[in-house]
Amino acid sequence: MSGLLAMSDHAQISAQSCDLADQVVAAMREHGSPGYPRAFEVWYAHLSGEMPAVSMAMNAILASSEGKVGVADIDNLYDRFIGNDRLAKQAERTSLQVLGEIDGLMSLVDKTLVSSERYHGRLSAMSEDVPPAADRQRLREWVEALVLSTREEVTRKTQLEAQLRNSSNEIRNLREALEMTRAEALTDPLTGLANRRHFEEMLQKSIDQATLRREPFALVMADIDYFKKFNDAHGHLTGDQVLRLVARTMKDKFKEKAVITRFGGEEFAIILPESDLVAGKFGAETVRQALLTRELVKRSTNENLGRITISLGVAGYRRGDTAGSLVDRADQALMQAKRDGRNRTVTEEALEALSRVA
Repeated sequence: MSGLLAMSDHAQISAQSCDLADQVVAAMREHGSPGYPRAFEVWYAHLSGEMPAVSMAMNAILASSEGKVGVADIDNLYDRFIGNDRLAKQAERTSLQVLGEIDGLMSLVDKTLVSSERYHGRLSAMSEDVPPAADRQRLREWVEALVLSTREEVTRKTQLEAQLRNSSNEIRNLREALEMTRAEALTDPLTGLANRRHFEEMLQKSIDQATLRREPFALVMADIDYFKKFNDAHGHLTGDQVLRLVARTMKDKFKEKAVITRFGGEEFAIILPESDLVAGKFGAETVRQALLTRELVKRSTNENLGRITISLGVAGYRRGDTAGSLVDRADQALMQAKRDGRNRTVTEEALEALSRVA
């Protein structure tokens, strides 16, 4: 009877999961949500009621955006409530496995030390009790005991080497898994660029190094022009392709040391080490002009969607800057680029000159 009840409960849970999945898909369509996997996770967490914080944040978005949920909204909710928690748990599990392997290694080493001490103790005792050469029978027994004891020790050492090798390989694999988890935690899954968390870490590191070494660096803030209108006209999947195109162009054009970040939604932030304001503007302009040469074609229909343009703002590190003050100046320059008509680069220097004239 209990088996029947268990099967019945399982069937009910499965049916409820299917119903909830259907509700998630329907809600995503109703609210114009992007359709990639993390969006499904966010909506599932919201509609299942398992994460009240997600539901509260989602309801606030729905109330303030006429019921529409965009790419930036989904990414923000995922990063705030789901992604970091999942990756933290994954890292914790892997760390515990590493510690378990290390405990096993320590246990093996302890056992081996005890075994070696016992073996050396036997050798020491036998060396003090070597029979005379004339007593062939005792001498034969003594040699046989020595050979047997040595063979047992060799077997134990061989087994230990195999166990140590296996544990070493397992620890190496777990370390790689931890590194992959950290990389995932610092990477935007849609574009493959660094995410905002990584940007914040690297910006502070750049400020610390610039302060210590008195080396310049520039910060570029970029925003895709009219991205929301593009999404509304062509759909979120095509919008995702635009984000990937911009990300790929930035990787191609900025130098290797640059930290290229998807800052949020359609906005990007780029840290350019060893670059002053002039070099920062040159890099920004290189990317902007490269995008002007690329036409976007919708694969499913072969429809030409035209060119993508971006606006950019550039600020250079000044002694005494905080992360907030530097981002604010680059962002103000970006806003001026948008006010001036978009598809252009504005530096903080140009913005300050404009303010003096005004």
